[in-house]
Amino acid sequence: MNSRSMRLVQGAAVASTLAASVFTFVGGSASVASAASKKYTVAYVVGAASDPFFLSMKKGAEAEASKFGITLEFQGNPSVYSSATQIPIVRTLLATKPNALVLAPTDTKALQPLVAQYISKKIPVFNVDSGDANQGNITSWVTGNNSQGGQAAADALAAAIGYAKNCTSASKCVVAIGVSSITTSTDAARLKGFAAEVKAKYPNIKALQPIVSNSQPAVATSGFKQDLAANKVSGIFAIDGTDLEGAAQAILTAGSAGKNIKVVGYDAYSTTIKSMKAGKISAIISQQPALEGKDAIDAVYAKLTGKGKITKLLTLANIVLTPANCAKLCSTYVYKTA
Repeated sequence: MNSRSMRLVQGAAVASTLAASVFTFVGGSASVASAASKKYTVAYVVGAASDPFFLSMKKGAEAEASKFGITLEFQGNPSVYSSATQIPIVRTLLATKPNALVLAPTDTKALQPLVAQYISKKIPVFNVDSGDANQGNITSWVTGNNSQGGQAAADALAAAIGYAKNCTSASKCVVAIGVSSITTSTDAARLKGFAAEVKAKYPNIKALQPIVSNSQPAVATSGFKQDLAANKVSGIFAIDGTDLEGAAQAILTAGSAGKNIKVVGYDAYSTTIKSMKAGKISAIISQQPALEGKDAIDAVYAKLTGKGKITKLLTLANIVLTPANCAKLCSTYVYKTA
């Protein structure tokens, strides 16, 4: 795929607490411009490293790093998405003195002290997917258009549950929400976009308190089961792929009670694509993790060698997959992990 054709720079799409001006500059410092032949090691730290989203990102990053002769140290807790599990990894990698750090922070603020340590040692830091609240310390940030994705999810879910016909002020439609983390920029922006769209266009939808799963499908399943048992749920918004898996499992175990629950979620896992084809999911908001990984490495290479262009904030388009367009788009946007 042509990466440049898919880029969409929309700085206003990120949460207001993370807003950063969008500008472009060329090259790195003079001290590294003549060092293009050097061998570089890049620390690349994500949240739940076994998540197909991050596995797909890893594939894109590794392919680009190989092209440039960069050694990539790709790490993350295998399954738990949290700052408590991420911070020790980032701290350990600092001691190895990498040439750069690419970080998908699990919390917008908790990683800042460590990021500052990298900066003090003149190790440039790049964000991918999620971002740091202090973008002044970050050389470049590559992310999806998360606010727009949340808005698109609200529209898709309202259509799926038959909002105009079934949701009234006297009998509101209840929607459950699953999220990996409310302290990471990506999920926070999706949740904010979803809530803003519901408030503006769908006042007869009642959204329940989000279930926080830390990227663990079993935790999401348990939370959704509780919501389904306590409420007459019409729809579910799963803010990432692991929560989408949990929603599918909760509905399956609900039997006939879950038959008419509509689901809209994030992330084009092969399993969720299969579920949508089977009629169990109404829409999937697909990110472009492999492209995020590639673009992050491109920015690193430009900084370290002075060759190429660095974009301060690069926002990639989300793709809305539905049963109607799946035959045309799903094979392109399914997350490729191997």
